Amino acid sequence: MKTKALWAAATLVATFGTSALADFSVTSSDLTPGGQISNAQYWSDFGCTGENARPEISWQGAPEATKSFAVTFYDQDAPTGSGFWHWVVFDVPANATGISSDSIPAGAMEGNTDLGQPGFFGPCPPIGREHTYTFTVHALDTDTLEAPEGATAALTSFFINMHSIEQATLSVQAGPRSE
Repeated sequence: MKTKALWAAATLVATFGTSALADFSVTSSDLTPGGQISNAQYWSDFGCTGENARPEISWQGAPEATKSFAVTFYDQDAPTGSGFWHWVVFDVPANATGISSDSIPAGAMEGNTDLGQPGFFGPCPPIGREHTYTFTVHALDTDTLEAPEGATAALTSFFINMHSIEQATLSVQAGPRSE
Protein backbone atom coordinates (compact mmCIF):
# COMPACT_ATOMS: atom_id res chain seq x y z
CA MET A 1 0.00 0.00 0.00
CA LYS A 2 2.86 2.40 0.84
CA THR A 3 4.38 1.73 -2.58
CA LYS A 4 1.14 2.72 -4.35
CA ALA A 5 0.91 5.96 -2.34
CA LEU A 6 4.54 6.83 -3.06
CA TRP A 7 4.07 6.01 -6.75
CA ALA A 8 0.96 8.25 -6.91
CA ALA A 9 2.81 11.12 -5.21
CA ALA A 10 5.81 10.74 -7.54
CA THR A 11 3.49 10.71 -10.55
CA LEU A 12 1.78 13.92 -9.37
CA VAL A 13 5.11 15.65 -8.84
CA ALA A 14 6.41 14.51 -12.24
CA THR A 15 3.22 15.61 -13.97
CA PHE A 16 2.32 18.81 -12.16
CA GLY A 17 5.37 19.79 -10.11
CA THR A 18 5.59 20.08 -6.34
CA SER A 19 2.56 22.40 -6.09
CA ALA A 20 0.34 19.39 -6.89
CA LEU A 21 1.00 18.26 -3.34
CA ALA A 22 0.36 21.70 -1.82
CA ASP A 23 -2.99 22.42 -0.25
CA PHE A 24 -4.84 25.32 -1.85
CA SER A 25 -6.43 27.16 1.05
CA VAL A 26 -8.01 30.49 1.97
CA THR A 27 -7.67 32.35 5.26
CA SER A 28 -8.61 35.73 6.67
CA SER A 29 -7.24 37.83 9.51
CA ASP A 30 -10.82 39.12 9.93
CA LEU A 31 -12.72 35.80 9.94
CA THR A 32 -12.66 32.50 11.80
CA PRO A 33 -13.70 29.45 9.75
CA GLY A 34 -17.17 28.40 10.92
CA GLY A 35 -17.34 31.42 13.23
CA GLN A 36 -19.65 34.40 13.26
CA ILE A 37 -19.01 37.25 10.86
CA SER A 38 -18.56 40.53 12.77
CA ASN A 39 -21.33 43.11 13.12
CA ALA A 40 -19.16 45.61 11.21
CA GLN A 41 -19.25 43.29 8.20
CA TYR A 42 -23.06 43.22 8.06
CA TRP A 43 -24.75 45.19 5.33
CA SER A 44 -26.44 48.44 6.26
CA ASP A 45 -29.85 47.85 4.65
CA PHE A 46 -32.84 45.47 4.78
CA GLY A 47 -33.00 46.11 8.54
CA CYS A 48 -29.30 45.49 9.22
CA THR A 49 -27.10 48.24 10.64
CA GLY A 50 -23.57 47.09 9.82
CA GLU A 51 -20.73 48.97 8.16
CA ASN A 52 -20.51 46.68 5.12
CA ALA A 53 -16.82 46.19 5.95
CA ARG A 54 -15.23 43.74 3.52
CA PRO A 55 -12.88 41.31 5.24
CA GLU A 56 -9.30 40.70 4.13
CA ILE A 57 -8.95 37.41 2.22
CA SER A 58 -5.64 35.57 1.63
CA TRP A 59 -4.81 32.34 -0.14
CA GLN A 60 -1.85 30.02 -0.58
CA GLY A 61 -0.95 26.78 -2.33
CA ALA A 62 -2.59 27.58 -5.67
CA PRO A 63 -1.90 25.17 -8.54
CA GLU A 64 1.10 26.05 -10.75
CA ALA A 65 -1.17 26.23 -13.82
CA THR A 66 -3.13 29.15 -12.32
CA LYS A 67 -3.38 32.10 -14.73
CA SER A 68 -5.77 34.23 -12.63
CA PHE A 69 -8.15 34.03 -9.69
CA ALA A 70 -11.80 34.76 -9.01
CA VAL A 71 -13.30 35.29 -5.56
CA THR A 72 -16.97 34.93 -4.69
CA PHE A 73 -19.02 35.47 -1.52
CA TYR A 74 -22.24 33.47 -1.48
CA ASP A 75 -25.18 32.90 0.89
CA GLN A 76 -26.33 29.33 0.36
CA ASP A 77 -29.25 29.74 2.77
CA ALA A 78 -30.90 32.82 1.21
CA PRO A 79 -34.65 32.24 0.80
CA THR A 80 -34.51 32.60 -2.99
CA GLY A 81 -34.34 28.99 -4.14
CA SER A 82 -30.89 29.63 -5.60
CA GLY A 83 -28.88 31.31 -2.84
CA PHE A 84 -27.55 34.86 -3.09
CA TRP A 85 -24.29 36.26 -4.51
CA HIS A 86 -22.88 39.01 -2.27
CA TRP A 87 -19.60 39.58 -4.12
CA VAL A 88 -17.96 38.48 -7.37
CA VAL A 89 -14.44 39.57 -8.35
CA PHE A 90 -12.42 38.10 -11.22
CA ASP A 91 -9.32 38.70 -13.36
CA VAL A 92 -7.28 38.79 -10.14
CA PRO A 93 -3.66 38.40 -11.36
CA ALA A 94 -2.00 35.02 -10.84
CA ASN A 95 0.72 36.56 -8.66
CA ALA A 96 -1.85 37.87 -6.13
CA THR A 97 -2.11 36.13 -2.78
CA GLY A 98 -5.08 37.98 -1.42
CA ILE A 99 -7.48 40.90 -1.45
CA SER A 100 -7.25 43.60 1.18
CA SER A 101 -10.25 44.96 3.01
CA ASP A 102 -10.11 48.27 1.17
CA SER A 103 -8.98 47.58 -2.42
CA ILE A 104 -8.80 44.90 -5.08
CA PRO A 105 -5.62 44.09 -7.05
CA ALA A 106 -4.85 46.14 -10.17
CA GLY A 107 -6.54 44.60 -13.20
CA ALA A 108 -9.21 42.79 -11.18
CA MET A 109 -12.88 43.38 -11.99
CA GLU A 110 -15.91 43.31 -9.71
CA GLY A 111 -18.91 41.67 -11.32
CA ASN A 112 -22.56 42.18 -10.54
CA THR A 113 -23.96 40.75 -7.33
CA ASP A 114 -27.55 39.58 -6.96
CA LEU A 115 -28.39 43.23 -6.30
CA GLY A 116 -27.63 43.82 -9.99
CA GLN A 117 -24.56 45.96 -9.32
CA PRO A 118 -20.86 45.34 -8.68
CA GLY A 119 -19.17 45.64 -5.31
CA PHE A 120 -19.19 43.91 -1.96
CA PHE A 121 -22.15 43.91 0.35
CA GLY A 122 -22.16 42.08 3.63
CA PRO A 123 -24.68 39.63 5.00
CA CYS A 124 -28.11 40.49 6.32
CA PRO A 125 -29.95 37.26 7.08
CA PRO A 126 -33.69 37.41 7.83
CA ILE A 127 -34.68 37.95 11.45
CA GLY A 128 -34.36 34.80 13.54
CA ARG A 129 -32.36 32.80 10.98
CA GLU A 130 -28.70 31.84 10.83
CA HIS A 131 -27.13 31.63 7.36
CA THR A 132 -23.87 30.16 6.09
CA TYR A 133 -21.82 32.46 3.85
CA THR A 134 -18.91 31.11 1.83
CA PHE A 135 -15.92 32.89 0.37
CA THR A 136 -14.52 30.81 -2.51
CA VAL A 137 -11.21 31.50 -4.23
CA HIS A 138 -11.09 29.91 -7.69
CA ALA A 139 -7.75 29.23 -9.39
CA LEU A 140 -8.50 29.75 -13.10
CA ASP A 141 -6.87 28.47 -16.29
CA THR A 142 -7.34 31.79 -18.10
CA ASP A 143 -5.77 35.25 -17.69
CA THR A 144 -9.04 37.02 -18.41
CA LEU A 145 -12.55 35.79 -17.79
CA GLU A 146 -14.71 36.41 -20.85
CA ALA A 147 -17.94 37.16 -18.94
CA PRO A 148 -20.14 39.61 -20.86
CA GLU A 149 -20.26 43.17 -19.56
CA GLY A 150 -23.15 43.57 -17.11
CA ALA A 151 -23.52 39.79 -16.64
CA THR A 152 -25.51 38.52 -13.71
CA ALA A 153 -23.64 36.92 -10.84
CA ALA A 154 -24.98 33.51 -11.89
CA LEU A 155 -23.72 33.94 -15.47
CA THR A 156 -20.32 35.17 -14.29
CA SER A 157 -20.16 32.16 -11.96
CA PHE A 158 -20.86 29.92 -14.96
CA PHE A 159 -17.75 31.34 -16.68
CA ILE A 160 -15.73 31.05 -13.46
CA ASN A 161 -16.70 27.38 -13.07
CA MET A 162 -15.86 26.64 -16.73
CA HIS A 163 -12.28 27.81 -16.08
CA SER A 164 -11.80 26.70 -12.48
CA ILE A 165 -8.82 24.41 -11.85
CA GLU A 166 -9.27 24.22 -8.09
CA GLN A 167 -11.17 26.03 -5.35
CA ALA A 168 -10.49 26.92 -1.73
CA THR A 169 -13.29 27.97 0.62
CA LEU A 170 -13.85 29.74 3.91
CA SER A 171 -17.34 29.60 5.41
CA VAL A 172 -18.72 31.78 8.20
CA GLN A 173 -22.06 32.22 9.93
CA ALA A 174 -24.29 35.28 10.29
CA GLY A 175 -27.35 35.55 12.49
CA PRO A 176 -29.68 34.91 13.93
CA ARG A 177 -30.46 38.57 14.39
CA SER A 178 -33.43 39.86 16.33
CA GLU A 179 -35.93 42.61 15.58
